[in-house]
Amino acid sequence: MSATNEKSDSQQLNFRRYKDGDSKHVPWNKHIFQASYSYKCPTYIQSTPPCQGSCPSGEDIRGYLNIVRGIEKPPVGADGKPVMPWQEYAWRRLTEANPFPAVMGRVCPAPCETGCNRNALEDHVGINSVEHFLGDYAIQNKLQFKAPETKTGKKVAVIGGGPAGLSCAYQLARMGHEVTIFDEHEFLGGMMRYGIPGFRTPRDLLDAEIQRILELGVKAQLKTRIGTDIRMEDIRKQYDAVFLGLGAQGGRALPCEGNDAPNVVTATAFLRAFNDGRMRHVGKRVVVVGGGDTSIDVATVARRLGAIDDPKPTDHAEEVIGGRAAHDVAEISARQGAEVTLTSVFGVDKMQANKHEIEQARAEGIDIRGGWAPVGVVRGADGRATALRIAQCEAKFVGPKLEIKMLPGTEQDVPADLIVSAIGQAVDFTGLEEFDSGKGGIVADKNYQVAGKPGVFTGGDVVRPHLLTTAIGHGWIAAEGIDRHLRGEEQDKRAKIDVHYWDMQRKLVESGKPVEPVKEPLRGTDASKGAVHNFDNRSDRYVITHKELFLGHFSYTPRNIRGVITLNKEQALGNFQERLGGLDEKQAVAEAKRCMSCGQCFECDNCVVYCPQTAVKRVPKKEATTGRYVYTDYNKCIGCHICHDVCPTGYIQMGLGE
Repeated sequence: MSATNEKSDSQQLNFRRYKDGDSKHVPWNKHIFQASYSYKCPTYIQSTPPCQGSCPSGEDIRGYLNIVRGIEKPPVGADGKPVMPWQEYAWRRLTEANPFPAVMGRVCPAPCETGCNRNALEDHVGINSVEHFLGDYAIQNKLQFKAPETKTGKKVAVIGGGPAGLSCAYQLARMGHEVTIFDEHEFLGGMMRYGIPGFRTPRDLLDAEIQRILELGVKAQLKTRIGTDIRMEDIRKQYDAVFLGLGAQGGRALPCEGNDAPNVVTATAFLRAFNDGRMRHVGKRVVVVGGGDTSIDVATVARRLGAIDDPKPTDHAEEVIGGRAAHDVAEISARQGAEVTLTSVFGVDKMQANKHEIEQARAEGIDIRGGWAPVGVVRGADGRATALRIAQCEAKFVGPKLEIKMLPGTEQDVPADLIVSAIGQAVDFTGLEEFDSGKGGIVADKNYQVAGKPGVFTGGDVVRPHLLTTAIGHGWIAAEGIDRHLRGEEQDKRAKIDVHYWDMQRKLVESGKPVEPVKEPLRGTDASKGAVHNFDNRSDRYVITHKELFLGHFSYTPRNIRGVITLNKEQALGNFQERLGGLDEKQAVAEAKRCMSCGQCFECDNCVVYCPQTAVKRVPKKEATTGRYVYTDYNKCIGCHICHDVCPTGYIQMGLGE
């Protein structure tokens, strides 16, 4: 399923350096050069694109999009044929950072797309949809991770089998370490399984991506809680290092009187009961307090479950959420839709939830009220909540603190059979109190080593509740820190821009080219075979902006949008099918071609075509590879800057003489 961008022809955008009505004088003297006076020549600067700089898991987004679009080719074998299909090559590049592309391609809110430079021209690249395509391809073709050839003999305990713990275990296993995951649940997955409904993360896909990690040799000991079932002291004795991926699967209570009513529950408890298969229906009227993605998940689940006629006391949702027996299964004919209201202290346009999910929830008939805060729970004679009292408010952040100003005289009661608090998460430190910072989390350094606890690392929501992709990134960085600890090395200072970089030297090795390290000083390295002349990889410290690209090279190209099944109020009841369709191969390639390859050459030939001195030339084919496509003959170059001006990606900068 797919659709195209809905912009009309009159809205189709093309880059214009000057807009209608521009009259401001621009001094050109700094941009006009004479051959005998210009002191600058082209330098080739690899930078981090903003999509990658915005990705908490640090994926090499530009790298795998360039593979999908056909610019970077898979390595070839002795027979001259590619050693793997391009789809697998792109998937392997992607999964160096994130082992869950099929899951994250569906549920990640994609901060990479917000950062995409193409937004300055028209519409972002559908990065998430290409990730979705590659993740599904890998599962359909049963691709597996490659186990290391040698083992280190070191043992690491990973406590918590959520996204952070699984990510850390995956990276450590690839490094050759022996890893055991301990998790108190029946299945691995953490919030990916117990915090997100299955119609957003199909369980067969989640299971396939977890199984791939286990097949690297990672062991899992389930239904085991460290701190109670096994003491932390015993873990320290048996393992050379520990990763704490405890997660934050406890919920925060409503900040108002009456929050202890039995039918006022937390979002994490609600979703856990649903994902366990215990909760089959909810009350007729459900009120959700939140505004983030979790609150949307709760609301849409409640809409699907619906209510039953004449419920008995044992049928109340809180009975099931509290761990008691599952609801009696009602006949579908007796089930009716639940009236679901979602309140947020922020206006709807400023809610933290994914905008697309908000639109889908509204289409399903969920009443979303922005700018309202809970002020009290109205209780009946039996102690159960009968309504949530809310008031209009103004909310804003003052530094890290959220300030909420209530508007007097605006209170109203929203009838409720079930109230769900989705305003935050909490960590259960039972048996692990030594790690509690006193503020409900764990304090760690930039390598995610726990303060004052050598050999103990952490990551995920226990450090800072955030996105699943953030937890995955924490797991990768912590794994690198654990690896250095196990090798007896000092912890390195992490890069300013801490992501997976495209590696020129790896590409030279894959292409069978001689590798020579590029050393300082970079000036005058035009004869080097290590990269390209005067090459500098600044990816660890510099994100390139759209202002440094030649946007005039790119024409309006509508985004390939995944098809979404939009349900109405009636259709949502009992519908637990996946709503999000994927791109087919042709669409995925077309979408990857919209990538502007910011900060890296994508072989457009502009510099070769426009150079008036014929100083810029293609690298001879036998020496060329991705990232080493053109070179400059400095005996001919006059420093006119034209190659820099027409470089769409900002890869060519002017320097050398400063």
